[in-house]
Amino acid sequence: MPDLTVEDILAPKPEVRLRIYAWSFNDPPPAYDGLIKVGQTTKEDVNGRIRQSQGQAQQAYTLHTDLDTFAEREDGSTFRDNDVRQRLIDKGFENVILGSSREWMRCTPADVLTAIAELQRGAPLSGTHHDSFPMRAEQADAVDQTFAYYQSRWEQDAKAVPRFLWNAKMRFGKTFTSYQLAKRLGAKRLLVVTFKPAVEDAWQADLENHQDFNGWTYMSRNTGGDPRKVPSDTPLVYFGSFQDLLGKDAAGNIKPRNEWIHAINWDLVVFDEYHFGAWRDTAKELFEGEDAAVAKAEAKLEYAGELEVVNEDLGELSEAEAEFLPITTRAYLYLSGTPFKALATGEFIEEQIFNWTYTDEQRARAEWDGKNPGQRNPYAALPQMRLLTYQMPDELLAIASGGEFDEFDLNEFFKAKGSGVLAQFEHKDEVQKWLNIIRGSGPTQTIESLKTGTRPPWPYSDVRLLPYLNHAFWFLPNVAACEAMKNLLEEPQNTFWHEYDVIVAAGAGAGIGLDALPPVRKAIGNGEDAKTITLSCGKLTTGVTVKQWASILMLRNLKSPETYFQAAFRVQSPWSIPNPEGDDPNAELVKKPICFVFDFAPTRALRQLSEYGIGLSPSEPNPEKAVADLVSFLPVLAYDGANMTQIDAGGILDIAMAGTSATLLARKWESAMLVNVDNDTLRRVLDNPEALGAVERIEGWRALGDNVIETIINKSDTVKDLKKKAKDGELSTTEKKELTEEEREYKNKRKQIQEKLIKFATRIPAFMYLTDFRENTLVDVITKIEPELFLTVTGLTVEDFNLLVRLRVFNTERMNEAVFAFRRYEDASLRYTGIESHEGLTHIGGYDTVVEIAQPQGDTIQQ
Repeated sequence: MPDLTVEDILAPKPEVRLRIYAWSFNDPPPAYDGLIKVGQTTKEDVNGRIRQSQGQAQQAYTLHTDLDTFAEREDGSTFRDNDVRQRLIDKGFENVILGSSREWMRCTPADVLTAIAELQRGAPLSGTHHDSFPMRAEQADAVDQTFAYYQSRWEQDAKAVPRFLWNAKMRFGKTFTSYQLAKRLGAKRLLVVTFKPAVEDAWQADLENHQDFNGWTYMSRNTGGDPRKVPSDTPLVYFGSFQDLLGKDAAGNIKPRNEWIHAINWDLVVFDEYHFGAWRDTAKELFEGEDAAVAKAEAKLEYAGELEVVNEDLGELSEAEAEFLPITTRAYLYLSGTPFKALATGEFIEEQIFNWTYTDEQRARAEWDGKNPGQRNPYAALPQMRLLTYQMPDELLAIASGGEFDEFDLNEFFKAKGSGVLAQFEHKDEVQKWLNIIRGSGPTQTIESLKTGTRPPWPYSDVRLLPYLNHAFWFLPNVAACEAMKNLLEEPQNTFWHEYDVIVAAGAGAGIGLDALPPVRKAIGNGEDAKTITLSCGKLTTGVTVKQWASILMLRNLKSPETYFQAAFRVQSPWSIPNPEGDDPNAELVKKPICFVFDFAPTRALRQLSEYGIGLSPSEPNPEKAVADLVSFLPVLAYDGANMTQIDAGGILDIAMAGTSATLLARKWESAMLVNVDNDTLRRVLDNPEALGAVERIEGWRALGDNVIETIINKSDTVKDLKKKAKDGELSTTEKKELTEEEREYKNKRKQIQEKLIKFATRIPAFMYLTDFRENTLVDVITKIEPELFLTVTGLTVEDFNLLVRLRVFNTERMNEAVFAFRRYEDASLRYTGIESHEGLTHIGGYDTVVEIAQPQGDTIQQ
């Protein structure tokens, strides 16, 4: 992708609206007598469009609609001229076809105006619309790759039950593509198990609206019916939530109403919205600002409570789903948009994963027109994100800086007390100053602008940004902060903010889950006639599409990149008008080509960005390359108090690392991600006498008892057998007690092994200090420079350690990441003090990988 200029990054927002018009000839030719033409245009000059459509044979006509008759419903969605004609046809009026023109209706002007009014009020369209669109290239790739993997496993073992992961961001089209995979497999029984019941509409609509699935049957608890009565040669899709289909009763048995699931041999089971253990932390962080009762209700609605058990079972990587799910199937497909844990732990190997990330999407968008001239770009409406970070003035930093890195603490800054109209910020004067600053009207900003001769693009002052802030999402720390912000924005001195309708989507009064959405939609309306600010501390950050949102202000501390970008992607929903003039199916008018994330804690924001980029590319050894790939489609501008500068990947990593601490980096060597203790790994060690001898020489290992690995494997096998009996309701009281005790014992021993291995790993980073040659990998230092010292420090020979690495006991990808992070942090810290520790350095060594260093770049941005 070519380098973006500042003007590209801050591109103006298109201001267009679709209009419907209806006209008839004053002196019509016989064929047109009594007819009215219904059309559409994005041009403001409706009459000019009509004259253009008449060509050279210009005739007098009467326009029956207002010049500003917008094709917009009350919820902001648009309709088309053919929707108006279809509405009239449904009422019995004739659609007269003249040559190739299908736009003429035999009716009165009043009939047309009534049909338009009904559509504007949201009257449902009649008739069934059968979609016929083909799969996009990446969707076909996902089907091909998954099908090939399944076939390869079945060729090796006809009884194998393969698993595959689609790591696909939202708007990939996972429901439609999953059905295409089922069709390719010749599947007759497809079970869709979701962890977010609210997605049922998409699964049902895609099946019932597309002609590829004619003859298929869709069933769920909502539709009713008995799946066992569907003929065996009729493809059946059954949709259900995890908590409903696979939940157990108090005794641990399958719910009686769901026993039929066990009786059907499924061809494919799809797990939708499964986040591999990350869901708990993400849900907790997203909703932690809500009141306790509301947070609990939101989290329960968002993710099923029974997931805890499933995550625990799947956390042991070699566990098969059949061991804890009461179903039999030929294959499993997992769908997730944030499967960082699964990618990082190696739960799925490379050939079991199809990736479609934000970067892939934006690359396809940029390359489409060159590869497919004249064709409609299916990615054109997907906005490209920009991240703008702002360093706050010292006067504000002084009252809310602290924590481990002495960073601007957003939670402290926006701390509030009270509720409702009595809610108030504890640092109200400073928050008022912040409101002035983001409009560019603070005295400090005026002085700085005069000194530098530049004016940085503050969100609510830059004319290029303002249109993208007509409908913005402000993400605050808690309910009190949301209510205090609304109260402050409505105070008399804040006349600028009185233009915006402020909605508090927080607290019990806002409703749980999607119940919080209607007030937002009502305030936004068609998106053109109002300006809104939605204040939230967790609600509406998942599973919601509000296409008019084009900006999000991050006004709270977020720890995980998954949570950060899950919230940020709320503003990346497409907003466009296909075929705006009605005469070119390949044309599309994009109303929101870009969208913005504004953050006021720069170091924290850039750390989230770098971790997100690295997390999306676990197989990429060079973290700078992983981040560079992301920021090529997610440009970053950072305001340092004087200038707004575009930052490249190297700069992002430097800032992110300089804002961390040696203590935090040391914790990377205490991470459970560094070691693998699943049954498959333990079996490899047990089957290799040299490896078994090596682990027994690790400090403290013998204290775990004799044959600890064998004990864990045997007890986990015993637990599997007992769980299998539990499914069939055959467990006695004694066996149930045995199951609990056996499970507790082997999980405890597995955790002890993990702790011993991690303790061993914490001794490895010491070898980073034994050389000043940054090109050396840590492996080089250990094996070539100080092998005897390694034995003294760790108790293992280099050969022992290499054997355990080969058996995947230790995760070298995570070790590389930890070494790179420490070295970049050390260099960035020295550079901050004016010391260039390794001038001219072009390569840097990690644990066992050497990567090339990109040279820093940056441009100052002026308005």
